[in-house]
Formats: sequence, structure tokens, C-alpha cells
Amino acid sequence: MTKDMNKYEYIWLDGYQPEPSIRSKIKATSDDNPPEWGFDGSSTQQAEGSNSDCILLPVQKYDGPLGPDLVMCQVHTGEHEVHPSNTRSACEGLVSDEWWFGFEQEYFFTDTKGNPLGWQDGTPRPQGDYYCGVGAGNVSGREISEAHLDVCLEAGIELTGTNAEVALGQWEYQCLGKGIKAGDDLWVSRFLLHRVAEEFGVCVNLHPKPKSGDWNGSGMHTNFSNEEMRTNGSEELMNSLCEKLGAVHQEGINEYGSDNDKRLTGLHETQKITEFSYAVSDRGASIRIPIYTLEHDWNGYLEDRRPASNADPYRIIAHIVGTLS
Repeated sequence: MTKDMNKYEYIWLDGYQPEPSIRSKIKATSDDNPPEWGFDGSSTQQAEGSNSDCILLPVQKYDGPLGPDLVMCQVHTGEHEVHPSNTRSACEGLVSDEWWFGFEQEYFFTDTKGNPLGWQDGTPRPQGDYYCGVGAGNVSGREISEAHLDVCLEAGIELTGTNAEVALGQWEYQCLGKGIKAGDDLWVSRFLLHRVAEEFGVCVNLHPKPKSGDWNGSGMHTNFSNEEMRTNGSEELMNSLCEKLGAVHQEGINEYGSDNDKRLTGLHETQKITEFSYAVSDRGASIRIPIYTLEHDWNGYLEDRRPASNADPYRIIAHIVGTLS
């Protein structure tokens, strides 16, 4: 390859339902910025074979910690119209950078047969020691989680932390971003999670309840704030925002990921999927009002605990901002 060629790895969301999968391919080009690029939509549930061309439109570029620079894209049809699978488009013109989002992405590492790491010899002892655990008997996959943290930071994605979760083989990381880019960052962080795990011969499971029984499910608690909440907050304001979200609770659930009924049972730090509640410091509520917000004279943020681990961050952002704006 000639020295003046650039490599970009294009990342996009396919048309699979109920949640999209992540796709990628690498382009070598002399262009200094990634250009639009076509792909075969008939292979990604996004077009028919008789009219298969779809278009990738770059929306964010990241330094490539694994080689090529990373390019998050949205999808248009071959006629240059927004594709029906393009959930990012609903955020455009709606979400400004005054909105901040902190996604708490939970997931399981599994082997290629779908067994969570540490479960290969059977069901482990009950949860209790695993959350933020230390020691070979209490954690599995730490080296993968920490490698993922490093590559995200190298890419310029603001992960603010990572930890072992309440079940063996379950992990979480926190991803902070502003505006629509918060959704881009979360999707690219998921892409990097899959890629890093791939190098270890391990898979990532984002299902909200991959193991039935007395085990916590996987969620993606979404912390959010706007300028008024951060600088001119009050108890009345925070309660009014919770009430607005509660008034469209079912609409929110519809946007917050499939199979969430298996997780939102009223047990394991969740509210029932059919009910809505909010309270200070209550991890069994639909919306938790953090102690941080109270201690800062009601200036701060709220945590929506309903989104599932497999939820599309663009849909979450559009629902919250669309409801509260």
C-alpha cells in the first residue's frame, strides 16, 4: 500500500430486529477525511437484492487504537434518503450538547458456546462476592475489561470507570458524553468491546437476563442532565421531570430494549416493568434521584434505571429529550 493512503474502519448498525447488530469494514483511501461509502444492504436486512445499494454517511471519527481510525456512520438508502433502520436521525435537530448522558453499560463475557466466563464447570455459588470483587474465585474477565477501558480512552471516548458486577462474568463500564455524540460514543465503545473480546477468543452478551434465577440482569442505567438541572435545579424541577417521564412510561419501555420484562421484575434492584416510581437513592425505583443531586442543592442529574443492556442509546436519548424538552 502506498504511504499516502489512509485506513478507516467504518462502523454502522444493521437492520436486524428487535435490536441492530454492529457491522464494520475497512476502507483504504487517499482522502484525508472518510468519504461516503456504499455497502450491500441485502446482506444486513436493510435492502432487497434487486435494489441492494445503501450508503454509509460518516458522522464521527475516532483515533483508531487497534489500527485504522474508527468512523461511526449512519445509513441512508441508495436514493440518499434516511434509512428506516437509522435511529440516529431522530436525535438530529432535537438533542443539543447541553444534554449530558452517562450510560452504565452492563454485559456478560461468555465463551463461544454462550457460557458466562467462570460458569463453564456449572452454576457458581450465589451472587454476593462478585460485585467489585477481587481474587480469581470472585472475578472472571478482568484483563478483557481493562484492555477495553484502555482502547476506549485511546480512541477519545470518555469512559469514567469499569467494575465487576454482581454476577460472575458480568461487568460494567460507564460512558459519558454530550448531545448526540453520547450515542455515537456508546455504540463505538460497544464495537471496541466486541473487538477486544474477539482477541481473547471471548464473546459479549448484551441480553438483559442471560441467566434466569436469582441473578441480577444486565441494564444500561442512563444518567442525564441539561443545563437547568445542573445549574438551576430544585426539588420541584426534578420531581416534575420524573412525573413527565412517568406519564409516558410505556412509551419509554418500548424504546428501552427487548426482553426487558425478564429483568424488570421488581427484584434485583429493579422496579416492575408495569409500574413507575421515583425516589431519592432508591435502586428499586424506575428513576433514582441521586444523593449527589440533593447534596448540591438539587443541582445535578437523574438516573433512569429502566433501559436494558441491549437498548439503542439513540432511542433512549430521543425519548428522554423528546419527553422533557
